[in-house]
Amino acid sequence: MTARSGPESEGHQLRRAVCPGSFDPITNGHLDIIARASKLYDVVHVAVMINKSKQGLFTVDERIELIREVTAEFGNVEVEAFHGLLVDFCKQRDIPAIVKGLRAVSDFDYELQMAQMNNGLSGVETLFVPTNPTYSFLSSSLVKEVATWGGDVAHLVPPVVHEALRDRLTKND
Repeated sequence: MTARSGPESEGHQLRRAVCPGSFDPITNGHLDIIARASKLYDVVHVAVMINKSKQGLFTVDERIELIREVTAEFGNVEVEAFHGLLVDFCKQRDIPAIVKGLRAVSDFDYELQMAQMNNGLSGVETLFVPTNPTYSFLSSSLVKEVATWGGDVAHLVPPVVHEALRDRLTKND
């Protein structure tokens, strides 16, 4: 038996998954799901959704840069923007699985419908990962709202994101 030099050696196909979201900004809850997915898959694509009808606090390019910075240590995370259907993003990159974090039962109702639709459209599977209880209440919207009113969100986002939030919000004053 010969030793494999990497996951693509001897015909082994890379196991790929995508973690989609707006990530405006990325929180410790998002990072926890991405970190856990990166242990299960050879490559984790973080797909930053472009929503032209919604003005984000950070531009898509800024979000991508922040995510790349905070996921660099994992070594198997690729970050890029996407618009349109997530299943098309998956098809173009040969990604068979979507990984989603679930915070509460209310998330499950919506996410189950999306998972069933995505599977029906393309056969892509969705894996639900329960959120670490520490982050069960956390959302980007909540972080932005608390930070806007001067609340301390340092424990809810990676340090580089906290710094970017502070800079952005003081610039807007």
